[in-house]
Amino acid sequence: QVELVESAGGSVQPGGSLRLSCVVSGRASSMNTMAWFRQVPGNEREFVAAIRRGDRHTLYADSVKGRFTISRDNVKNTLYLQMNSLKPEDTAVYSCAATSRNWILSAMGGEEGYDYWGRGTQVTVSS
Repeated sequence: QVELVESAGGSVQPGGSLRLSCVVSGRASSMNTMAWFRQVPGNEREFVAAIRRGDRHTLYADSVKGRFTISRDNVKNTLYLQMNSLKPEDTAVYSCAATSRNWILSAMGGEEGYDYWGRGTQVTVSS
């Protein structure tokens, strides 16, 4: 059984920074591709960023490119999302996701490609 638990989110002013983490327990070492998604109530879940275990290849949504950085610590079994220059439109519930599949770049952004999900954490960007 694989469990993903996100850190607490928070509230931040526009232009501020926040770092999310996601601890993986269970078969953590087999989770080859991991990702962050976000969702605003009433909207569909949106891809944010993904990373592969071995080569650390990353993929970002255009809306966060240059502002967000995804990383992972395979020793600590933890996924991170560093969010800088936050905007009000970044407000959402952020969830981490994982799969044992080693997706090619073009497939890393689809939520259907992930088998395990965290419960999500709220991030609010407001002045």
